[in-house]
Amino acid sequence: MKSLFSPRHAALALAVAAAFGLSACQAPAKKAEAPAAAAAQPATSQVKQRELGFGLYEMAYVPGSKALYVASADAFKDVSGGVIYRLDPATLETTGKGYTDLKNFGMTMSSDGSVLYVTNSLDGGVSKIDPVKGKVLARTLFSERNEKGFPFGAREIFLHNDELYIGGVGDPGVIWVVDAQSMKLKTRIKNAGKWVTGIIYSPVTDRIYAANGGGEILVINPRSHKIEKRLTAGDGKEYLLLNMAEDPATGRLFVTDNSKAKTTLVFDERSGKVIKRIDGDALGIKFNAKRNEIYISQRESQKVLQLDATTYAVKNSWSFEGHPNSLLVTPDGQTLYVTIKQGFNKDHSSKGPDSVARIQLN
Repeated sequence: MKSLFSPRHAALALAVAAAFGLSACQAPAKKAEAPAAAAAQPATSQVKQRELGFGLYEMAYVPGSKALYVASADAFKDVSGGVIYRLDPATLETTGKGYTDLKNFGMTMSSDGSVLYVTNSLDGGVSKIDPVKGKVLARTLFSERNEKGFPFGAREIFLHNDELYIGGVGDPGVIWVVDAQSMKLKTRIKNAGKWVTGIIYSPVTDRIYAANGGGEILVINPRSHKIEKRLTAGDGKEYLLLNMAEDPATGRLFVTDNSKAKTTLVFDERSGKVIKRIDGDALGIKFNAKRNEIYISQRESQKVLQLDATTYAVKNSWSFEGHPNSLLVTPDGQTLYVTIKQGFNKDHSSKGPDSVARIQLN
């Protein structure tokens, strides 16, 4: 494969793309037909979209300060460092911008919105950032290297009980547990399977769930940091599991696969069994308890789906020129944000700036 801007960053950027979007190494996808159950396209007044910048990934929302933060890796070709954008959540206009020396991918924030935690996937690290000043307050770089000497990519990040759980894209993968205050590495959860991807916490079982590229859901005790179980679809098929969401009221765990199976698996958390498969390419996923809805970003089909969480019927779908990636639902459950990625050129550079979309749910 051709280099993005150096042999080191070429390999790492492709690994990150595979872990986050699973499209950098694929031929451009043909547009899929709309699901048969999809309702009529909602009014365009529901959707506000703004072209923002290169390399957009995850988002964080602060209700008190009325701010939407977007992590950006910026361009991969001939550009070092990244950006943290602060947007007005209603208009999507830029209200602040912080430039960072490393590229930004996964993002979460403290409960009071005073601190952002961002994964620096190409460098195998995590940064603690002041969202107002855009200043890096602290950083931890991990020592793991693959067989070629490159850092394990730090993909997803999840904050639970003042601990950061960060998935390491390696084979076998690792989950780093970092103290959110001191930013010191507390422990490593090893033998986590190939490519640790999504990570969430379940109040139903009081366990951390981590997905991986080997088709496993790791069930982790947050006190001992031990892997207690490994859930699988149990059908003998190959899965590259990515992102997860949970309905605590029913104990259902939703898990996407955008690569091998192209489906969304629904697990019963108590039995560990798959109780439903939602067909179709699926990347990002969110559950909205306020509206009893599921949202799925379809990168290849270039759609975002709105599903009834009880019947799994598609209530609405929104089509985009680009490729929907990360999703975020506001705490009141009435607004959905989406990052929209562009396709890649032959040299794996982006065809243009990415966008952010705001969908007013109805």
